Amino acid sequence: MDNVRRIPHPPADQDGLNRTSPHDAEAENFVAGVIMHSRTAYLECAEVLDRDDIYQPAVRLIWDVVGGMVAENKQLHPITVRAEIEKLKRLREVDDGRLLDRLGAQTIAPLMAQAFADQIAEKARVRRHDEYANRVKQQITLGATAEELDKLHTDHRQYEERRATTGHGPSHLTAAFLDWDPFFATDFGQVELLPGKLLAPGQQITVVGDGKAGKSLLVQEWLWRMATGQAFLGDRPQPPISVLYVDAENGHEDIQGRFLSYGGGPGRMGLLTYASFPPIRPLDTAGGGADLMQMVKETEAQVVCLDTVSRFISGPENDADTWLSLYRHTLLPLKRAGIASVRLDHMGKDGERGARGSSAKTQDVDHVWELRAQGGGTLVLKRTHTRTGIGPDAFVIVRQAQKDGNRYRPGCTRHVLMDYDHMEQAPEGSVEWLIAKIDGLGLPDDAGNPRTIAALAHAGIKIGKDKIAAAVRARKNRDNLGSPETFPETFPDDVPREGSPGTPPESEKPQVKHSPGTSREPSPGPGSPPSPPLREGKGKGTPATDTPDDPLCTVCEKPLTGYRLDRGYDTHLGCDPDTGSHPPHADEPHDAA
Repeated sequence: MDNVRRIPHPPADQDGLNRTSPHDAEAENFVAGVIMHSRTAYLECAEVLDRDDIYQPAVRLIWDVVGGMVAENKQLHPITVRAEIEKLKRLREVDDGRLLDRLGAQTIAPLMAQAFADQIAEKARVRRHDEYANRVKQQITLGATAEELDKLHTDHRQYEERRATTGHGPSHLTAAFLDWDPFFATDFGQVELLPGKLLAPGQQITVVGDGKAGKSLLVQEWLWRMATGQAFLGDRPQPPISVLYVDAENGHEDIQGRFLSYGGGPGRMGLLTYASFPPIRPLDTAGGGADLMQMVKETEAQVVCLDTVSRFISGPENDADTWLSLYRHTLLPLKRAGIASVRLDHMGKDGERGARGSSAKTQDVDHVWELRAQGGGTLVLKRTHTRTGIGPDAFVIVRQAQKDGNRYRPGCTRHVLMDYDHMEQAPEGSVEWLIAKIDGLGLPDDAGNPRTIAALAHAGIKIGKDKIAAAVRARKNRDNLGSPETFPETFPDDVPREGSPGTPPESEKPQVKHSPGTSREPSPGPGSPPSPPLREGKGKGTPATDTPDDPLCTVCEKPLTGYRLDRGYDTHLGCDPDTGSHPPHADEPHDAA
């Protein structure tokens, strides 16, 4: 390679190639060795050290594992530490365990541990200043303004001040003591719910639903609007809130398409930080909890979402200990820090029993929300468990969207509250428009498919049977959730309305919000009695006919005779009561069905 001309580096560049970040490897090795033997040594080092102060990744892993073992009151020894690291499948990070043997053999006395920890903390402080100086140089190279450099300096100074005042070790324990005078001076009755009114600051909720219900669609739009200071589900706008969305479920193409359809995009994501398939350890372990709290610390998040929670655990989903460990290592630190969390979960095989897995899932959350799709874009969000009872108990939601080919149009997807009093304003041909038309025909809410099909045919309203079925389901469910007739107080006239970016005003659907206490249980009054089948034609504009002596089939309205009548049936053998279809008769064209 003598024919290669080497370009000399400036002295500064040469220094950058050879130098390493300030750290004390020897002190870190001694601390790692002693804490594998002594619980007391770990606790004393924790008074002055955070995991971020440790520079070497292998030593940081040992620190995390020993901290989890101390929290669970397990016996410490290099062999037991090795077993815990092996469970995490990270033994290669400590030289397949050989590093543990070396560090455990050259241990120091536990009483000396804190002195070495002080050295590590001092080097870590120097390292942070060094990293700050490098960031300043980089920003200057990129053309940063004086204001941007001032902000960088302010952020660094505030971070160092927080570290100095936060404290370590036992100071965390004493911080849990209540100061009675300011405690009783606090008005906890005035709770300001977060946008959407699904949870309050610091609370923890679970959103449960079938895979086809669209949990991620609803929660992603909700948290995006929260992070950008927009209204959601009829709630008033609030200042933007920092959100961390941790996702191990959705691919990048889906994520991009969804946020564009909500109205997001470059410069329109607000304070939302999205972690897609992050390489964090299981959250039912001490290391996983530390990983998530580090992400929260970096983003300064006030709300954290886990999509889907079963993707972030290592223990069996049906084992109560798995969920108790998740709470101890991850959810408890979040709650202690006043950070709200949203967990997405799948419904079990028996939908009436809620989320799949152990019942311990619901013991640590403040609310459990169940999302069910009713067809035609209609969703029901019902609170099945609550610790506080604050906020509404149920929402009836319409998912609106507009497609352009195979893609959803930007800014045209949103979730809005359903308003039964103004459904006639919905676009013609939509399920909401059809519900308003059925209401206008005077049919009760419990009217089934055959009766609804016959009534629409008599009125000359032609529409697909799939939309009729969706409208019938929505009307039956409406009666269970409360309608303007049964619960007039839950349908106020002065409901605030808010659309999503990019949607024309004429396509807005009026919204209404259910008030606390609205029940999905059937109303105590008697149901509507079945009405006699209509006899004024079969949807073809035929005139009324005389009523025959024999009863009529409730589907095709032809006389019902023979054994079907004798045995109490109300349809012919070939008539389908669910879809309203029936075979052609002699006096009908062959395609009449």
